[in-house]
Amino acid sequence: MEARDDVRLRPPRHRIERRAVGWWAVQSTLFTLPLPLVFGILWLTIPPARPVFGWLFLGCLVPGILYTAVMPLWRYRVHRWETTDEAVYAASGWLWQQWRVVPLSRIQTVDTLRGPVQRMFGLSGVTVTTASASGAVKIKGLDHRVATEVADHLTRFAQSTPGDAT
Repeated sequence: MEARDDVRLRPPRHRIERRAVGWWAVQSTLFTLPLPLVFGILWLTIPPARPVFGWLFLGCLVPGILYTAVMPLWRYRVHRWETTDEAVYAASGWLWQQWRVVPLSRIQTVDTLRGPVQRMFGLSGVTVTTASASGAVKIKGLDHRVATEVADHLTRFAQSTPGDAT
């Protein structure tokens, strides 16, 4: 199977798993919760400084709650992926959105990643590395089985393509 050179940037067809919303919510909670927790404990234990720690607590908690409520759903709306016999397509981001297309003939390595929180949700990510200065294409939030199939497909294609993908 030979790769074609007429690959173009277009929206990918597949959504990531809906479970990614929960994964991102847990991730964002782990990121945003510690600081308000510290300020809340200090507010309870140091009475003379209660006004300062109270405002710091609210100043960290409110944006953290908003971030945790909005970011996962927004990212789910944006993130898409697709692999064809010619290319890997990926759309990602939430504030800064990025569309990427990588011709399969440019693939150097294919990796999968499953962090502890991803495993809780049965999710994985696939990283496709090329010689591009833009860096690797990452598809996060795939079902573990689907991520394994995608990585196997891309690896088989990369091995069957002559040359060094540079």
